[in-house]
Amino acid sequence: MAKVVAVNISETKGVVKRPIEKGFFKKKHGLEGDAHAGDWHRQVSLLAQESIDKMKKMGVELSVGDFAENITTEGIVLYKLPVGTKLKIGETEMEVSQIGKKCHEGCEIKKKVGYCIMPKEGIFTIVLKEGYIKPGDEIEIIE
Repeated sequence: MAKVVAVNISETKGVVKRPIEKGFFKKKHGLEGDAHAGDWHRQVSLLAQESIDKMKKMGVELSVGDFAENITTEGIVLYKLPVGTKLKIGETEMEVSQIGKKCHEGCEIKKKVGYCIMPKEGIFTIVLKEGYIKPGDEIEIIE
């Protein structure tokens, strides 16, 4: 079963996100209170715990939110989901809008290790149906 490991937020851009108890994901916006939210195609970022664990094996001390992901997942291969895939996460429904992204200049992880997993294995979604998401919530692919 695919599930949410953590919901992460930051009030400013360019910093790691911190885990919160639950987050409200607003339609056409993203995580309420998050610096990266807005009416664009990358409203919510997701990264799998399995991807973070790959980086840990390279000797990097990491925790949820360090890649600035809003939702840390487990049990689903995010980067293999085609753009347009619809997901039910907690009370919300989201649509995959982008797979990966170009790593920004000055990426701390890339500086430490020479490689960052987010550009290849992170995904972005838009919020179709708003609601709350919390750790432990199930993630389902909607057919």
